[in-house]
Amino acid sequence: MTQFRSDTIGRAINNMNSKTLKNTRNIGFIAHIDAGKTTVSERVLYITGRTHKIGGVDEGTTVTDSMDQERERGITIGSAAVTSTWKQFTINIIDTPGHVDFTAEVERSLRILDGAVVVFDAVAGVQPQSETVWRQADKYEVPRICFINKMDRVGADFFNAMDSIARRLGAKPIALQIPIGAEDSFRGVIDLIDEKAFYYEEEGPMPPREGPVPEEMIEETRIYRNALVEKVAETDDDLIIKYLQDEEISKKEIRQALRCATLDYSKKIVPVMCGAALRNRGVQPLLDAIGDYLPSPLDIPPTDGEDYVSREPVQRHASNTDDPFTALAFKTVTDKHIGRLVYFRVYSGSASGGSTVFNSTNGKRERLGRLVRMHADRREDIETVVAGQIAAAIGLKDTRTGDTICRSQADSVVLENVTFPEPVVSSSIEPRSREDQDRLAETLNKISDEDPTFKVTFDNETAQTVISGMGELHLEVIVDRIRRNFNVETNVGKPKVAYRETVRVKARAEGRHVRQTGGHGQYGHVWMEIEPLERGEGIQFENKITGGSIPTEFIPSVEEGAREALRNGPISGFPVVDAKLTLIDGSYHEVDSSKFSFHIAGSMAAKSLMTRGTPVLLEPVMDLEVIVPGEFLGEVLADLGRRRAQIRDTRGEGNSQSVQSVLATVPLAESFGYANTVRSLTRGRASYTMEFDNYVEVPKSVADLR
Repeated sequence: MTQFRSDTIGRAINNMNSKTLKNTRNIGFIAHIDAGKTTVSERVLYITGRTHKIGGVDEGTTVTDSMDQERERGITIGSAAVTSTWKQFTINIIDTPGHVDFTAEVERSLRILDGAVVVFDAVAGVQPQSETVWRQADKYEVPRICFINKMDRVGADFFNAMDSIARRLGAKPIALQIPIGAEDSFRGVIDLIDEKAFYYEEEGPMPPREGPVPEEMIEETRIYRNALVEKVAETDDDLIIKYLQDEEISKKEIRQALRCATLDYSKKIVPVMCGAALRNRGVQPLLDAIGDYLPSPLDIPPTDGEDYVSREPVQRHASNTDDPFTALAFKTVTDKHIGRLVYFRVYSGSASGGSTVFNSTNGKRERLGRLVRMHADRREDIETVVAGQIAAAIGLKDTRTGDTICRSQADSVVLENVTFPEPVVSSSIEPRSREDQDRLAETLNKISDEDPTFKVTFDNETAQTVISGMGELHLEVIVDRIRRNFNVETNVGKPKVAYRETVRVKARAEGRHVRQTGGHGQYGHVWMEIEPLERGEGIQFENKITGGSIPTEFIPSVEEGAREALRNGPISGFPVVDAKLTLIDGSYHEVDSSKFSFHIAGSMAAKSLMTRGTPVLLEPVMDLEVIVPGEFLGEVLADLGRRRAQIRDTRGEGNSQSVQSVLATVPLAESFGYANTVRSLTRGRASYTMEFDNYVEVPKSVADLR
């Protein structure tokens, strides 16, 4: 088991002042699945002295992949936070998932991070999920640097990967290094700023050997260094003048200008480095670059919010004394040993364990309880949290993801919440035994509290509990957790489609309930009409009785009986919708008539009306938007055609005509399995959203098969 060093890291961070805040880096590793994020994280922890042993993804011994499901599948499922130190820098790292089903973990991590390291596969370059996480980083204007990993793989091409970053992501990559060799011959890198070579001559995590640039690469180094200097000079007015006048630009000036350009999101400058993390190559220079080019909490703009009372704009600065304590909760976790943990990022001020705080999102006071710094699944108790820190608290029972935590109500603000995509895949779930029923409900509530993209609903019509998530793997992992972590056995299946029925034409029918017994008889007699309404208007009832043919006290019973009958239509027993019932005539008996009799008469009339009104089956239709690269548009449209979709519009997305947005409606029954299909058709590069639109008539050819 990996052992953590219990040294002065926690105490150093707790005593943070402006100097240490300046040397703090809150970063995340983001990438496509299998690009090597977790391997890079593992090497960082070892090289910085945070762990004594290097873990491996294949062996299931990595620090950040602590869940059983992660170790068995060899993928990251939940984001994990760790803290380490490199030289004078304190680096808070969040290792995020790369699979599209767990993109919400990336979303909430980027919301609270100051910078990011984007890891790319040197063979594949920019991959589908690389585009997704890049867009997420754009959304929050997170400065980033790129690490082109796996330079030792067959087919590795540093310059092709650089080109794909510029071409597919619209960024301006600047190479800080070029590789010495590639594939099996990859043995080091050349630092273009210092014009030095660093050779990795051993397999272990030893520092590289510094040496001169190989003779055969001197000219190549000069070309790429000139390109580096030119691109950096273009970002700074003073440097561009020196460059155009052929004046020498110092290494210090290059680094300062490159840092400023990297921190300025609008310039889209991204420094690029390379290595092979599995073989411990390139990690030390990457750590140096994190400190040199990514922002500290003092470098990011003040955090915007609204005053809790006046709703006027307010800003919070990364200061331990000037602004009151303000933090944003970005993740909740149920720990089997200590209960509920709430992760949060502190934007200003400080707070101590045991203090009372105010949740300005829900208006509740809570006790902060124990404060801990998380190292994946391990905890380190701390006494105080200060601006720039990422920590977790035990005891915040009513705080959810996206909530703002403040010192008191008097100085409360509400920070921008975290937004998540809507679930796109659903399954039904039920307990295998009566004993599991209550525990299943409690478990589903806990998991939905942890994961904002996991939704639980109960469909009264189909009597099913329906769980929804971001993909089939997402739901598969959740069901596995329910079984193994919460000891609840379940059965999972496809959800049923909730159809509806209605009438197509106007009709008239009689309902006559007459029964004579030994005592009082039963007498109820009505004439009613039915006619179709527009979609979404429901069931309407109108009383047109005149002259007292039916006493007023019996009218509600007629309506009640008719509505009850329409709960089960004549075609397949689904509820009837979008129809108007009109009570036009009837008769009654002075002695034998009763509310019960007219209830039955109304029910009989409604059933007869449905059969005479040409009943039709309605199906739920979903409003669908697909964001797809233009090269796959034809395949996506063809698949939607097979699913009986109605295409409303296709248009270029944003300023790029190479990305198309397809707007359509598709029957719910045809949407099952669409997540996997659209990813397969587009090599994982498409994304979509789906929500209920309305009910439409099922084509006869399809209805006959139901």
